[in-house]
Amino acid sequence: MNISYNWLRELVAIELTPGELRERLTMAGLEVEALHEAGDDFVLEMAVLSNRADLLSHLGVAREASVMTGGAVRLSLEEPKRIAGKTEDLTSVDVQAPDLCPRFTARVVRGVKIGPSPAWLAERLQAVGQRSINNVADITNYVMLELGQPLHAFDLDKLTEQRIVVRRARAGERVQTLDEVERELHPEMLVIADGVRPVAVAGVMGGAETEISETTTSVLIECAYFAPVSIRRTSRALELRTEASDRFERGVDYEGQLRAQTRTVALICELAGGAATEDAIDVYPNRSSPPVIELRFSRVGELTGVDVAPREALRILGALGVQPSGREQNGKESAGNAAEVKDITNSASVNFVSPSWRTDIRIEEDLIEEVARHAGYDKIEAMLPPSSGAGEYRANEDRRRAARRTLTAGGFDEAFNFSFIDAAAHDEGFELLPTLTQQAGENDARFVTLDNPIIEGAARMRATLLPGLLASVRHNFNHGTRDVCLFEMGRVFAANTEPGRLPVEREAFALVATGGALEQGTAAASRESDFYDLKGALDAAADAMKLSALEFKAESVKHLREGQAASVLLGGQPVGFIGRLADAIAAAYKFRQPVYVAEVDLSALFE
Repeated sequence: MNISYNWLRELVAIELTPGELRERLTMAGLEVEALHEAGDDFVLEMAVLSNRADLLSHLGVAREASVMTGGAVRLSLEEPKRIAGKTEDLTSVDVQAPDLCPRFTARVVRGVKIGPSPAWLAERLQAVGQRSINNVADITNYVMLELGQPLHAFDLDKLTEQRIVVRRARAGERVQTLDEVERELHPEMLVIADGVRPVAVAGVMGGAETEISETTTSVLIECAYFAPVSIRRTSRALELRTEASDRFERGVDYEGQLRAQTRTVALICELAGGAATEDAIDVYPNRSSPPVIELRFSRVGELTGVDVAPREALRILGALGVQPSGREQNGKESAGNAAEVKDITNSASVNFVSPSWRTDIRIEEDLIEEVARHAGYDKIEAMLPPSSGAGEYRANEDRRRAARRTLTAGGFDEAFNFSFIDAAAHDEGFELLPTLTQQAGENDARFVTLDNPIIEGAARMRATLLPGLLASVRHNFNHGTRDVCLFEMGRVFAANTEPGRLPVEREAFALVATGGALEQGTAAASRESDFYDLKGALDAAADAMKLSALEFKAESVKHLREGQAASVLLGGQPVGFIGRLADAIAAAYKFRQPVYVAEVDLSALFE
């Protein structure tokens, strides 16, 4: 959006230089991409966010500038010369698609003389990148750039039956737009038609058959609010993007149609002669109600770190057109008197009414953003985040560390594996063991299953540490390492049998050993690891954790080799298992040498 510096100064008193204004606007969150001279003027090239349709106008930028300068926005709303008679006597409006056109206004100017625009108007349009066409067309473009409201001028005498029908297009209908391209219309598109045919693609571009020409003497000015989604879809379907569609897509001021209509008609009467009808046809069956939003002044500092006094917050919002509830006056800004301001600023919170041109202001945080960005994000003091308190070790962390030191000194390496595993790992004989002592049967409902796993296939939370450790052993084998001693401490999970309860989560401790065993005082393996090497490591870890002596009871364990398996007991209660991996499971992992495993319920050991 190109903004004229001189044009802005007509709308609000600005003492800032163009460069200073650019800097201030940018610091307030409005990105000014470039600033360049245009004759005796300066033009600011602004990048406008999709939710700030109000900034596609000089009036919208003037409101932002008024916050910085403290001056009030000045806008000419003079009524045009009139003739006896009403618009209804010359034309009619029938809105057949109110869902796509909530508001439509029309007014007629008769006796106009089409010709070139005065120099000041043509130069102003040229400065912001617009080509001068004729006085009436230039005025509609001028008002669009000034107020942000697109309008269109029809030659009234070229409208069949001199009436307007706003409806959806009919199958097979076509229209030749002002760019002299004939376009096929679809039933979901909104058109402006006369008594017979479409004469404009609503909100996108007018039609060539009813355009203003040198012979035009009666002009119908339409000014409407069209549903943004409808205009966006039509524009994309026709591959036709215009200044008008860009504004309607974002959402124009839904209460600004009569203001733009009056401004346009007054300029036409002044610059093209003629006189206007007494009033406009205004089809607005379902009036929109602006949202009322409570602002707690204390929340500004809490959310942003910017300390803003209530009086200053009220000033900023007022300059932007956001008024306390009860003080808005038909969409116009109202400053209020000193007594009212004092009363409001002494309140802890105030209800504000979002202006019709700011459809992006809907909740309290939106108001806070407006206050904070104009108060200045640069005023936020640098500070460290508050501490949540001193850290501390988990219970029994000293025991875990002692076990780690002991196992590491004995030649073991600690492994860290994911808590989620491939479902196939359990299917190879590792059914769910809720307490590591009771086999629960192969029932998927007993597993904790992830709805949205971050790794494809890894949809189960581990019920035992062994799948991860065995995968680590296989990884070492595949890379040429045959002597592997690993241990891991971590959480295991089981689905709760009681409906609605959280999963059971316990801490486990597992070891795995395979390949050569290191004898004390030697640097190389002199024999193969066996059951008793792993049992000794488990005993040493238990002793380091200051636990009572573990007991071992020979018995069958499903995933361990028969005759080389035992249950681990503490105080006579089973807490785990130890033994050689069953041949079927070893074959599934493609192990070609004995692998010994042990796993105990660490939570039970610490109880």
